[in-house]
Amino acid sequence: MRSKPFWQAEQAPLVWDAPGLVAGVDEAGRGPLAGPVVAAAVILNDKMPIQGLADSKKLTALRRERLYDEILAKALCCSIAQASVQEIDEINILQATLLAMRRAVQGLRLKPNKVLVDGNRLPSLDVLAEAVVGGDALVPAISAASILAKVTRDRLLLTLHEQHPAYGFDRHKGYGTAEHLRALSTLGPLPAHRKSFAPVALAWRSVRPTPP
Repeated sequence: MRSKPFWQAEQAPLVWDAPGLVAGVDEAGRGPLAGPVVAAAVILNDKMPIQGLADSKKLTALRRERLYDEILAKALCCSIAQASVQEIDEINILQATLLAMRRAVQGLRLKPNKVLVDGNRLPSLDVLAEAVVGGDALVPAISAASILAKVTRDRLLLTLHEQHPAYGFDRHKGYGTAEHLRALSTLGPLPAHRKSFAPVALAWRSVRPTPP
């Protein structure tokens, strides 16, 4: 039998509240042309509050780095996971994002009673889950997850930059900026590029020899 896509999987019946541990989940890297998509799940500790949690995109890089360390130190538990470029190309970016989210939740040391996921789609989980549009700005646990995912992915792209400095990954982090598109057209795509994304596919075709 053909399995349902991750976002069509059955969820536990929605209730107004679920007493117990609540995990926040968010991702980073759906839009870029290169690198994996990274997801994080965080269960915060009410007895050790963290000041300044917010949507990672609204924070400076320095503030994100500092909060990253504080979240790891104070949260009850955290889990960071990813879906590879190969998985993105095979199952599409939405399904890969949900896969990374599911892996992050499954990696938690403690099992939550409820999972709050940023956005409007849910991964397949064996616990109660709820999608929260704009959750990275509304729910502290989701904000914490967005920070962990963003910092982790940015670090991965900095490593990619060290290996391929001509592409400028330290500046655009894989997004389709004019600088990145110029590098793609002149240097060609790397294995870290997502071939299922149109600009990369176009560059890939231009550097491959035309069959006779």
